[in-house]
Amino acid sequence: MRFDVRGLEAALTKLGIPGGERYDLPDSQASFPDGCHYRIEIAGVESVATMEAMLDEMTRRKVPVHRAITTVGGSTLLTMDELRGLASMARDAGVEVIANPSQSRGWDTGRQIVTKEGLVSGMRIRGAEGFRYVLCDIFRCLEAGIRGFLVVDEGLLAALNQLRLAGDIPPETVFKVSVFAGHASPAGAKLLEQLGANTFNPLADVTVPMIASIRAAADIVMDVYVELVDAMGGFVRLWEAAEMARVGAPVYFKFEPGESEGAIYKPWADDAFHTRLVRTKVKHAEILIELVNRLNPNLKVSPQGPADLALPVV
Repeated sequence: MRFDVRGLEAALTKLGIPGGERYDLPDSQASFPDGCHYRIEIAGVESVATMEAMLDEMTRRKVPVHRAITTVGGSTLLTMDELRGLASMARDAGVEVIANPSQSRGWDTGRQIVTKEGLVSGMRIRGAEGFRYVLCDIFRCLEAGIRGFLVVDEGLLAALNQLRLAGDIPPETVFKVSVFAGHASPAGAKLLEQLGANTFNPLADVTVPMIASIRAAADIVMDVYVELVDAMGGFVRLWEAAEMARVGAPVYFKFEPGESEGAIYKPWADDAFHTRLVRTKVKHAEILIELVNRLNPNLKVSPQGPADLALPVV
């Protein structure tokens, strides 16, 4: 059988996967249910105090925050009262909460992932007990009222989706696939969509044509970094946000300034540190909205508290 590049492209097209990046950069024909093109996501809301600071800053700056990525260091490290308090505050403010269940940053006995060569193995759950512990923490967060979870393991995603379909997990629960799952292609986006993901974070260094090619293949919401910690590249892409939203809508924009994720989310980082950092992230969200309005005023950010958010249940 002769290898035919044109035949391969035709075969990929039948699968709904573009045969190359979309350098023509077409406008996305999709949007959020409210008709808007982009939303704001603030990560690193690690405690009740950090949530208070984020809500105070967004009110003071009149910046909508639609989603908070909470307990990045692991929801295990908050008490049930703290989880419920965090959920209640977010609910009242119209902010969706995505919790990171358990402690999943190489703190158990499995240290392969934190070695130089082990990094290529990806962040996945180790063993049946590790799997059960994560599920236990997810059900603990569900009990606290949280209805969104960060997922790094496709096996866990598939199981969670089956539990949701079976009614063991509330149907409104949202699953967001982490950047640490390592997806950055149209085929990867389609796979995550098929496995039940509601939203996913592609690799942080995807180009605008790559974002366009992903949007051509999948309807799933994309969560796109516009700032990244130094240890993972250290870039700032605020001026690119308008083009990202134009070709990739619907998108959430993410902000992660700092030295490294490891330094930010170790359990001994105190509330004062996270409070200062979360206020900086909200300020940068204000700047992003200003720049998008300047470059492409046709692009709309959702107002605070759109109806389709998976708000905590309290």
